[in-house]
Amino acid sequence: MYTLICQLVVLTGLACLVVAWVRAWPYPSPVIRRFLPPRLRWPEAQIRAMLDTGRLHPGYLAFFNRDPVRDVSAGEDLLAPADGLLLSAETAGAVRYIVIALSFWDVHVQRSPLAGRVRTIETLGDAFRDGEGRDFAFLAAKHCPVQKRIVIDAGADEIAIRLVTSIAARRIEVWPSPGDSLARGERLGRILLGSTVVLEVPMHMRCALSPGVRVRAGETVLVTRDRATSPAR
Repeated sequence: MYTLICQLVVLTGLACLVVAWVRAWPYPSPVIRRFLPPRLRWPEAQIRAMLDTGRLHPGYLAFFNRDPVRDVSAGEDLLAPADGLLLSAETAGAVRYIVIALSFWDVHVQRSPLAGRVRTIETLGDAFRDGEGRDFAFLAAKHCPVQKRIVIDAGADEIAIRLVTSIAARRIEVWPSPGDSLARGERLGRILLGSTVVLEVPMHMRCALSPGVRVRAGETVLVTRDRATSPAR
């Protein structure tokens, strides 16, 4: 009798596992999801399907809204304002635009790359262009882009952080106000879901990294403040 009960318990457990797997198909079963790395735990196709329905899984929301503590180092160089993939560091006019792409799995809290005072916070659409009147490439890649541009006074230099979203993520939260003082690595705000962050610096500042590397907000040194002695990246 004891053996029969054990067999029934095992079969019931297996049946529950199969049901959970079938209900979640083609995405990971909730039974194994917690053991998977983020990109496998929440596949892109599943995230986009949730966006289409407007119903995000509570587990994914908790993962997306995480805000880990960062070890902010002291120094004069500029830190990365966002987690993500460094796409480019190009100049237009007297400004260098350093573009970071955030994925669905990156931390979406942005941080100040340096200490300074918030001068202005601008709300922009898709019409904002560079000094020569050309469309920014990072805007052309977005569908119905919306932007917040945070300008920071930092001594003789003006630094700006541009938070860019598309139709898939229309909300941008900016936490400081004009006139507020920011500490190096202090939290600036958050973009909901996939997005782009652009760091604008004077062209004499050099990007310390090459495109294709991943950076972490408040930790990775992204820009050196000394004047470049060789052609800047």
